[in-house]
Amino acid sequence: MFVFPKNLYSDVRVEEIFETNIRLVLGELKQCKVRTYQAAFVRVFDGNRWFYEALTDVESIQKTLDELAELANPSPEIDRHPVVAALEVNKGELMSFKDQSLAEVSLEDKRKLVERYAKLISNNELITSWSSNYEDRQEVKSFWSSKGTDIKFDTQRCGVMMNGDFAKDDKKHQDGYNTAGTTFAEISNLDGEFTEWLERAEDFLIRAKPVEAGSYPVILSPDAAGVFAHECFGHKSEADFMVGDDSAKEEWAIGKKVGADILSIIDDGTKPGSGFTPYDDEGTKAQCTYLIKGGELAGRLHSATTAAALEEKVTGNARSIGFEYEPIPRMTTTYIASGSMSKEELFAKVKDGIYVESLKHGSGMSTFTIAPSRAYRVIDGKEAEPVMVSVVTGQVFEALNNVEAVSDKIELRSFVGGGCGKFEQMPLPVGFGGPYVLVAKLEVR
Repeated sequence: MFVFPKNLYSDVRVEEIFETNIRLVLGELKQCKVRTYQAAFVRVFDGNRWFYEALTDVESIQKTLDELAELANPSPEIDRHPVVAALEVNKGELMSFKDQSLAEVSLEDKRKLVERYAKLISNNELITSWSSNYEDRQEVKSFWSSKGTDIKFDTQRCGVMMNGDFAKDDKKHQDGYNTAGTTFAEISNLDGEFTEWLERAEDFLIRAKPVEAGSYPVILSPDAAGVFAHECFGHKSEADFMVGDDSAKEEWAIGKKVGADILSIIDDGTKPGSGFTPYDDEGTKAQCTYLIKGGELAGRLHSATTAAALEEKVTGNARSIGFEYEPIPRMTTTYIASGSMSKEELFAKVKDGIYVESLKHGSGMSTFTIAPSRAYRVIDGKEAEPVMVSVVTGQVFEALNNVEAVSDKIELRSFVGGGCGKFEQMPLPVGFGGPYVLVAKLEVR
């Protein structure tokens, strides 16, 4: 399709985007729009430097390739360069959503869906302010490289967000529910889930009491466990932070003991959901990568550049948020692997602790912090009264080693209206989740 410059590595990524955004606030339609566009990212590598350009005129791709090549220093040995050698050659078309395309669902049907869900909260006397959103995005990517890669694939996600300010007398509580799927059918019958969320939020508003600060055993829900894995360890597994840092390479040597024996953390771009991407933005196939396996450091997330620098293999994690950006090591769907204990058996291990059910946000590197939206006391193995918790925090390695129990069923979560942030690239769609996880001791306040 293109004439690639000789004695240089080069690739072209073309993106065809379709997206919808519908927003209701207190019953008033604030936004209802559809956007489509096509754009490209072109890059050339001469063994020393990358030269790249983003463009919205796809007809000028060949011209851009030629102009970038003029800036580079060609080398007849380019194919032997470790970065180029690390890149996979893949061919074929994988259109997973051709028969369930979000672009084929009418705007009217999408608007009716979000309005139907909005009715569940619009007449609630405990809600002083609310919003209801529908979002979707479909991406069709085509990728060609001078090594011979020629692939085309699609990804998509759609979802609904509900947010409300709850108040009764002098009590206030902010809560939200966010869920997504890869097809419109997956999110079309969530009335029961939203009703259950409303009931839990109302109960929390009425009964929650301030928590007594201290150290507690903490049970993380699958949602909270996923954020814990993402923030606590996922970012540390993105290999670009190690390149050129010998102390980091030593600290994060494969095989090092970093967590409890029962703990395994996985990143897998093949899992259905908002982290699904069958190929990354360098044309590498997605795969299942163990970051921690049986408590030991087992792998990390790579682009071709980081894989070459650390003499490891690419993992399908070179991702960008869009055509304007270069691909860098990023997570896909990151989750804690299942254990052998039932949820009931796991709860039964806690005499006096905290259960984190839902989150506002989380962050972490050497230490981590998660801010619960709803949390509950656990007394003698049973969920007790709701408690208002500002943060749950701890040292990453201490927390990983203090994982005491892991339940036997995994729940993976997808969402819209946000994503993972790294450098200037935000938000990137990712998935997360896991089983119920018991950490023996964390600071709660």
